[in-house]
Amino acid sequence: MLYQKIVLAGGSGYLGTVLAGYYRSRAKEVIILSRKPRPDDGNISTVVWDARTTGSWLKCLEGADMLINLCGKNVNCRYTPENKKAIVLSRTVPTRLLGEAIALLQQPPQLWINVTSATIYRHAEDRPQDELTGETGYGFSVDVCNGWEESFWQCATPATRKVALRMGIVLGRRDGAFPRLLNLVKMGFGGRQGNGSQYIGWVHEQDAARATEWLLQHPALSGIFNCTAPGGITNSAFMRLLRETYGIRAGLPLPQWLLETGARLAGTETELLLKSRWVYPRLLEQAGFRFAYADAAHAVHDLLATVA
Repeated sequence: MLYQKIVLAGGSGYLGTVLAGYYRSRAKEVIILSRKPRPDDGNISTVVWDARTTGSWLKCLEGADMLINLCGKNVNCRYTPENKKAIVLSRTVPTRLLGEAIALLQQPPQLWINVTSATIYRHAEDRPQDELTGETGYGFSVDVCNGWEESFWQCATPATRKVALRMGIVLGRRDGAFPRLLNLVKMGFGGRQGNGSQYIGWVHEQDAARATEWLLQHPALSGIFNCTAPGGITNSAFMRLLRETYGIRAGLPLPQWLLETGARLAGTETELLLKSRWVYPRLLEQAGFRFAYADAAHAVHDLLATVA
């Protein structure tokens, strides 16, 4: 099927680039809403917006098959008061704005996917957290997710179906977490982080893209969906898998005290590595979606075979 128009709000980052590439051959037009202009790349074009106010960009939403909202300041930073405020507002303000924009349209998007985060669940090492029985966690990151989703559901869009897609850590060769973990392996620091018992809620970048199309093709689906591979794996097991697949037998572990020191120097937080995100995509699987990369070993082999 060739779609008419796919719109990616805040789509200039890593996941937006993945999605734009995925839909390049599947849509007549792919539009990225971004604060910075970019030259057109075939059928992929960039429309400038400020993510705060309505403007001429509204017309690009008319008749869209799907709007995917990816807006949000990168959480790979220190949680200072200024950064905390920016993290919250960069998610809630564009979400409310898009809801207001949709209400003004004659032909609103058929589907609006708000990409939120699987970190909304508690630190879980005892059992996977799914959409039906999962337990919400606590702390700043969870508060962000709750406020983010609340701003989404408060938008009244009777003619537009809505999905909150709780995305796991997207693994790809070009950017994101995978090349950074691979660099640790290359430098000899490919052991566990912390005690290594924390789970990684991951998803291969191609499955992340495929899930959005699956949701578009199934108009009966709406609500909250987890987007993480069903094959849960601990940090210790994942780092061992990455080392062995790359061909390095051993790697020094990074204890929590060293991670905290490194996080301060790098301007980030250890939560990104130490929180256990054992998240299961029950509703996607029940709806019939099948992950091409359900197993971590399969995903790592594929990514290491990919030219960055």
